Amino acid sequence: MRKSIFALSCVLAFARVAAGTPVVLYSNLQLNIPNPMAAASRPQSAGKIEIEAADDFIIGGGGAAVTEFKFIGLLTGNSTAADIQAINLEVYRVFPKDSTNPPSGKVPTRVNSPSDVAFADADSTVPGSLAFSTTSLGAFSATNSVVNGIHPSPGQTTGGDGAVRGTEIEFDVLLNSPMLLPADHYFFVPQVQLVTADNFLWLSALRPIVAPGTPINPDLQAWIRNGDLEPDWLRIGTDIVGGGTPPTFNMAFEVDGEAVPEPATLLLFGTGLAAIARRGRKTR
Repeated sequence: MRKSIFALSCVLAFARVAAGTPVVLYSNLQLNIPNPMAAASRPQSAGKIEIEAADDFIIGGGGAAVTEFKFIGLLTGNSTAADIQAINLEVYRVFPKDSTNPPSGKVPTRVNSPSDVAFADADSTVPGSLAFSTTSLGAFSATNSVVNGIHPSPGQTTGGDGAVRGTEIEFDVLLNSPMLLPADHYFFVPQVQLVTADNFLWLSALRPIVAPGTPINPDLQAWIRNGDLEPDWLRIGTDIVGGGTPPTFNMAFEVDGEAVPEPATLLLFGTGLAAIARRGRKTR
């Protein structure tokens, strides 16, 4: 009985060490930037092909238990938050992980792109998966957009679909079960489905990232694909917008959660527990 109680106390002690107040693991929500880009990102639905826009973040240390995502985008036309039908969040690793290699060759490159398939996801259509809230930030205009102009090579460079207006919305999504991510380089894909014919377009953020954002190295540019291009991806700036000096984009989002202790920390913690156990045996 004493051994069982001691083992349980060790588990509870470890839980108190590993758990903690959620912290910002990555953030780039600053929006006051010149020439913002708006990229469509939505699940497949009646009459609408799936579109996925992706931007990268890094999880270091021993990994993380992600509990919350925030992101900012436009609802076009007259759509409001009341028209949101579903939200799907995906996390991809960097190619060639989780991918067929060599790739198909339908795009200029897959170097530093998201992988073919998602590593983890959370979907509001799955009961108990997530809960979200929205904050309207008012009317907003983006200088350029990518919605329909997503084509395989050699026709990938369209210059973009042009300026777009809408209501700027900040999304705060809480996961009911933490998304466990080992230390690695990832891409985040938020998809928003509307009941109207309008679209959700994810807005770009600062590049390079500066404080109070979370600079990362390397900081990869944003990518996009639709259901016809899948499993390949195109760079929003370099491939689609193009030009003599193509722009590159980051997108507006934040990742929150709890950092997991590195293996060395866990080893030290385990060694400490073992020492306490030996001391207890000697005392008895």
